[in-house]
Order: sequence, then structure tokens, then C-alpha cells
Amino acid sequence: MMDKVIAFQGMHGAYSDMACRAARPGWTTLPCHSFADAIDAVHAGKAEQAMLACENSLAGRVPDIHSLLPAAGLHIIGEHFQRVEHCLLVVPGTRMEQIRRVHTHPVAMAQIRNLLKNNNLTPVTEFDTAGAAELVALWQKPEEAAVASALAAELYGLEILQRNVEDASHNTTRFYITARTPQVPTPQTPHVMTTLLFSVQNSPGALYKVLGGFATNGVNMTRLESYMSGETFAATRFLMDVEGHPGDSRLGKALAELEFFSKNATILGVYQQSPFRHQASTQGQDTPRSAPADAIPG
Repeated sequence: MMDKVIAFQGMHGAYSDMACRAARPGWTTLPCHSFADAIDAVHAGKAEQAMLACENSLAGRVPDIHSLLPAAGLHIIGEHFQRVEHCLLVVPGTRMEQIRRVHTHPVAMAQIRNLLKNNNLTPVTEFDTAGAAELVALWQKPEEAAVASALAAELYGLEILQRNVEDASHNTTRFYITARTPQVPTPQTPHVMTTLLFSVQNSPGALYKVLGGFATNGVNMTRLESYMSGETFAATRFLMDVEGHPGDSRLGKALAELEFFSKNATILGVYQQSPFRHQASTQGQDTPRSAPADAIPG
């Protein structure tokens, strides 16, 4: 029997690769140049599933997910939260005082300002974190270092000089796990999440009418993002995550109101919540928020 394959955007050793290995132990991970390529890999039968980053607790939302998912023809079948732990990677035997430059993804670079300042290091941005590690391994120069994952150190033969060099703790990325066919849990399944897209006209009270059903039916909304739709600025598209199953009476009533007052309402997936949500709430941590950002570290 052939190994199951899960596709991701980035190189081997990227945080998305770590997410795949954590969520699907024993599966083969397939690196792809872009999110679109990861989606195409599933459609082409090269992978059974795709791991798609959707938001990060520091950087905010991942661009284009709202436009990629509806056209992708894939279904969200799960979610995964991956802790981002930046490590300072060097050629084996390198001492801190030998390092002159640090290579990493631009977003990761913005998260290690203290490391750069305290050690007087020159930042050099690269395409992604794993790619930076590969370059440092290729150069074999003690003055060049990379900031990437512990997995990247293992894959490219580098030494971890320091762990957790990020300025802020609890840097976490949330991923949608997608597949060609839906895997909808039963309405009796506890801790279910529903993700959907809808559009409303830019008119007074339009969004209020759409969202009113969720409030009156006691449905918890965990994510709501707005995007301009088309070129006319006459309608706005929203991506929403809510707790509950469409088969529940409360969420079912809320969705009925949404469909009445909105246009093009589409459910992208119904799936079980990650255990991380409940661990984070008991430990007083926040799950990733949605805020404009350019990217997350790859």
C-alpha cells in the first residue's frame, strides 16, 4: 500500500511541513511552491489532502485564502494549530561571536528584533525559513546563520545554537486541512466548527441583519473577516468560522437567516475543532487572531 500524501506550501523543514507531520503522522509530506500548487496537487491525485495556513497569532490572516478556497473545489475537513518556535541555526561548531548575518523569511525577521539588536547581526531576508537554512548549509560559513525550525536543522545538517529566539511567546499558526471530499461529523459530535463564505450589499444594516441570527440563537462566532468583492465596491464578501454543526437547531436557524439576507452563502467545511482550542482556553492563551498582514513565516 502506498503512503498517504499531504501537500503544503513551502520547502521541507518549513513550519507548514511540521504541521503536516504533526497532524498526519506517518504520511509523506509534499512541498509545493504556492497554495495554488498545493491545491492542484490534491486535484491531480498527487496528494490526498492539503495543509493551508489561514491565520497567525502575530501576523494575522494569510492573504488570498478567501479567494482560493471557493474556487479550489476542496472541502475543509479539519484544523491544526502549529506552534512557531524559531531556532538560530548555524554550521556545526560555530560560536555566537562568529556570526555576522542572519537569513530568514521577512515575517520571521520581524519577530527576532531582540536577537539582531543584542548581537549586532545584519538581517538578510530570504524566500522562506527552510530555504534560508538550506542556503546556510550550502555555504558552510560560520558568519552566516539562519532562523528556522528545529526540523530544518535536522533536515539540512545544521546545529541549533539557540532555541526560541522569537521576541513574543505563543506564536501560533492555524491551518485548514482540506480534501476533495467532505468528512462531515454527525450533528451529535461535540466541538464542531463550520466555515462559510457569504456576500452582502454595501447598504445600511445589511451585515446587522445577516449576523443577527447568530446572536439570537446563541451561536459563537470565532472569526469574521471582510473582503471587497469584484471591482465595483458595491458588495463585500465575508469569511466566517462559527462553533456548531449545521444540523444543530441553533446553527441551522442562524444559517437560514444568513441565507435570506445574504448572497452566495457557501459552506466550505464542517469539521471537528482542534484540541488546541480547549487547551489554549484552559491555559489562558489566545487562538490566532485575524488582522491584515503580508504573510507568515514559511
